[in-house]
Amino acid sequence: YVSTPATTTSGNWKIERHVDRVTGEPVPSAMIVIPNASNSFADYAKSASMQLTCFDGKPIVRFAFDFKVGTDPNSTLGYRFDEKPGHDNVAARFLQEYRTVVIEDHAAVATFANELATSNMLVIRIRSLAAGRTTADFKRDGATAAIEAAFAGCPLTQPAPPPAAKKKRGAKV
Repeated sequence: YVSTPATTTSGNWKIERHVDRVTGEPVPSAMIVIPNASNSFADYAKSASMQLTCFDGKPIVRFAFDFKVGTDPNSTLGYRFDEKPGHDNVAARFLQEYRTVVIEDHAAVATFANELATSNMLVIRIRSLAAGRTTADFKRDGATAAIEAAFAGCPLTQPAPPPAAKKKRGAKV
């Protein structure tokens, strides 16, 4: 039995807050859905979504499409916010059904979220030998609240490493 989480909105974003029934921990998520993602192999535009969430205690960005977008060995993800410099060949993983791509690297997610918080428009582009070229434009309206809610359980800033223990003078190693 999967329960429907409490959902609020922030601009174009739907923010879900629910508690995991096994761990008792909160599992926040924020998602935006657009109707007009395009692919060079598709006859017409279809929907796509972007989700910000914690997975296994780590922040992730997830893009899902209604058509095949690529596979790990032969596809690349790039994105650009507003007129800022773009990011090409982002460290991303294409999931097995070939319709979903995730950014999981902590530093890459933090960079993405920081730019999302201060931008108006996001353009993503996927190039794939197997699935053609995909583009999607997301308006960030309400993204600041979405970022804060989605990553509340897995902060974007990594804790500083513990200080190295100092060796005592004359101590044998």
